[in-house]
Amino acid sequence: MLLFWAINHLASHTEQRMSFIADEHQRSLVAYGRKAESLYLSGDEVALADWLRELQTQEDTWAAVVQSQLTPIAGSRLSQQFLEGFRLGRHVEWKIHLYFTENPIMDVTFADGHTHFLIRLPQRMRPGSMQPYIGPLLKVLLPLSLLILLSVVLYRHVMGPLRRLERATRQFSEGLYDVRVANDLGNRRDELTGLAESFDHMAERTGSLIRSQRHLIADLSHELRTPLTRIDMALSLSNHSNQQEILDRIKRDSAQMRALVEDSLTLAWLENERPQLDPEDLDLTDLIDSILDDARFEFPHHQITACLPDHARLCGSSQRLLGQALENIVRNALHYTPPGGQVSVTLTRQDEEYRIQISDQGPGVPEAELRSIFRPFYRVDRARHNEPRGYGLGLALALRQVEAVSGSLRAFNLAEGGLCMEIRLPCNSGNLEAPATEPQAV
Repeated sequence: MLLFWAINHLASHTEQRMSFIADEHQRSLVAYGRKAESLYLSGDEVALADWLRELQTQEDTWAAVVQSQLTPIAGSRLSQQFLEGFRLGRHVEWKIHLYFTENPIMDVTFADGHTHFLIRLPQRMRPGSMQPYIGPLLKVLLPLSLLILLSVVLYRHVMGPLRRLERATRQFSEGLYDVRVANDLGNRRDELTGLAESFDHMAERTGSLIRSQRHLIADLSHELRTPLTRIDMALSLSNHSNQQEILDRIKRDSAQMRALVEDSLTLAWLENERPQLDPEDLDLTDLIDSILDDARFEFPHHQITACLPDHARLCGSSQRLLGQALENIVRNALHYTPPGGQVSVTLTRQDEEYRIQISDQGPGVPEAELRSIFRPFYRVDRARHNEPRGYGLGLALALRQVEAVSGSLRAFNLAEGGLCMEIRLPCNSGNLEAPATEPQAV
């Protein structure tokens, strides 16, 4: 609407400017009138007639000198304003209507006020010669040019991000999983920015999955070679050794491979699928008690202490995933705690979350490797030598299982030695019950 208003205003203004006689033509008409007035005042009517004929021939128009005798009747009178402004034709400074086909009669009044030099405006002096072209130019070509310019700007504004997105998609398909788009769009905030952010999120997620799967496949193939090699060696010695011992070895290695494959598939399922679990309510105290009872039976030479509240109700979680994560962490702590050592488990509530701390008396982990122990198949060098039974999947599984129930897991070394694993689980104070009594050591 603003564009059409501006075009209409410009067209009207241009037409208004074109409707007046040019200054040099106005001066020419006034000069003709003064020449006629001087010949009239000299009293030489023959010279005036000759000049008028010559002028009409020269300008190819009509010209004359006339007198106007205004006689009021019926007692009326002529006002001074009327007498001063009375003309038989148009003043040279007045607007000329461009849409009239005939040229108007122009009037140059003599000094006496009732004698007039009249001339039909010569064609060469008629204004608006460009009027037939100005209309289409302003009403068609100008808006068309503006719309083309606007279209080019919009096209570049839209196609620029799309080209970056296309280039990033092509680079991503070629294996550059770190490519991102949103940062290249500057401060613009529109649908294309949302699309770029969605692409970056997809690229980050997909790239992480691809790299994780590659590492998982590489590590899994490496870990499977050891039991397969032992099985091959056992089979090759089956004719020279105790066959029952060899069968036991094969059975044990097969069980380890089965456990390794199952843990790997569970880890891949948690990382790749990010499953939506059916929420359920549970009591953390009961869950931890049952896990510790099993641990005391399996590790009779270790001391396991617990500081738990009477009740710790948790809503909207998964007992299966949380139980497996706690079991993995407790077993890991017992594996690295020497016989006779102590593993302690505490459960507290702070504000809107539960905190579960599992501490051992093992060798601890170097500070630089505290985050790496949660990577699949990662084992600290000391663990590789001292504990050959593990494959480095327990803590990786525990981390994914805790994150699947909206929790967090971290590890830190204790000042007195050993490692502490801390689980934080969010809780809703409206749905959770506070401990009935102070936590007591078990």
